[in-house]
Amino acid sequence: MTALTYAMFEADARERGFDELLERHWPADKVVDTHMHAFDVQARVAAGEMWLTVGGHTRHLRPGDPFEVARDVPHAERYGPLGATLWVARRN
Repeated sequence: MTALTYAMFEADARERGFDELLERHWPADKVVDTHMHAFDVQARVAAGEMWLTVGGHTRHLRPGDPFEVARDVPHAERYGPLGATLWVARRN
C-alpha cells in the first residue's frame, strides 16, 4: 500500500472541486470553540492528533485519518499535547 502524499491529497481534492489547499499547523493543546465556515472542508491529519466535535459526536483523529465538514455546520476542535498538522482542502 502506498502512503498518501500531500501531492496525492491535493490532486484528489482538486478533482473533487476543492479550490484552496493548505497545510495547517496547530499548537499543542489548542482549543477552537464551536464555529462554522463559509466553505466545505476536506482534511487529513498529517501529524499529531485532534478531537473533532460535530453534532454532539466527538471523533479522535490520528495521523492518516481523514474528515470532512460541510459549510455552515457547527463544529469544535481540540488539538493534542504535541499539536497537529492538517492537510486542508476548502471548496469556496
